[in-house]
Amino acid sequence: MIMRVNAWIAIDGEIVPAEKATISVFDRGFLYGDSVFEVYRSYGGVRFLEEAHLRRLARSARIIGIELPVDLDTLAREMASLHAASGLGDAYLRVLITRGEGPLGLDPHSAHSPKRVAFAAPLRTPPKELYERGAELVTLSGAFLSGARRAAGAKASNYLENILAQRSASEMGAHEALFVDESGALLEGATSNFFVVCDGSLHTPPLESGILPGITRAFVLELAASIGLSVHEGRVDGALLGAASEAFITSSIREILPVRAIDSAKIGGGAPGPITRRLHALYRERIEEARAPLSPK
Repeated sequence: MIMRVNAWIAIDGEIVPAEKATISVFDRGFLYGDSVFEVYRSYGGVRFLEEAHLRRLARSARIIGIELPVDLDTLAREMASLHAASGLGDAYLRVLITRGEGPLGLDPHSAHSPKRVAFAAPLRTPPKELYERGAELVTLSGAFLSGARRAAGAKASNYLENILAQRSASEMGAHEALFVDESGALLEGATSNFFVVCDGSLHTPPLESGILPGITRAFVLELAASIGLSVHEGRVDGALLGAASEAFITSSIREILPVRAIDSAKIGGGAPGPITRRLHALYRERIEEARAPLSPK
């Protein structure tokens, strides 16, 4: 029985029906998660921050030694064609570059012909109520952290620790898992970056801690600077968290999602705070500005 998938797919730039989209079982992306990817979204037909996402895709590929099969301009044109074919104004967009096929075994030098696979699907976002009341997070450490990795900073497809962390968070009734390192420093969510507000200043873990350099994270830092909000990229630990008045997580699909509690302990008053709301409102304004050229006159 063929499962019907509500998505549009392109393989090496060729758009194919979802039920006919295939890739070799010897592809290293399938065998070992040996690939890099990006996920972003569109608003009313505008693929938001796409250029930044594709640049990070290229950076991730360089970190793990995958040669991009096409340049970024070509990749952007292929994503535009796929998006147009989907007919979706608000779309979930994903692009994946694998190392290609090769014989069984871990040696990456045996692989050849990197593949690119892209998806456009209907967008699913968190419910509005979650933004109004805030999300709950749980912290996880130990087995869920693999320590220093040579691929740190790359958005690679081997997401097993993130999947297991998210499963644990869901089982505990939380929206997201938040990783904590051996020293007690908070790092990032399983699928997000993390921020707290303390004494009117914004705090977020530094990239040097090995977290993913989130595109939405970087955009939020720009927004904060634009309104004169003091920003500190440094250690975020339990002491800082205890003094925090607000917290939120960021990702391309969620945008800026308020956090009301971590490990059942309320953050501030246990509700979305004014700085979080202001940043999110400004974020949405920038989206509208990006959409303006496409708006009817």
